[in-house]
Amino acid sequence: MKRIECIIRPIRFEAVKNALNEVGVYGMTVTDVRGFGRQQGHTEKYRGSTYTINLLPKIKLEVVVPDERVEEVIEVILDSARTGEIGDGKIFVSEVLEVVRIRSGERGESAL
Repeated sequence: MKRIECIIRPIRFEAVKNALNEVGVYGMTVTDVRGFGRQQGHTEKYRGSTYTINLLPKIKLEVVVPDERVEEVIEVILDSARTGEIGDGKIFVSEVLEVVRIRSGERGESAL
């Protein structure tokens, strides 16, 4: 099993969530996060003063999928999150050694 974590633009979250649901990925963890990469933030004016906002709002979405679905899920995320501009985000894939469903005690892929 693999955990796919992606950092995406908040405005693309609904599109990504809907696209994942269409391919049968329903369970996900979503976190509001802040960060920066090449974008390096932006400047805003407030009451005549200019402020630099270094940490931009992003969404961190995490899903755990069987190994054979990893490429499919990555492609779905890429297609639905991409705008073609700097700041579209990143996808990270890592190994998941075990999953246990607390309610029933199921283990492995059946716990997904």
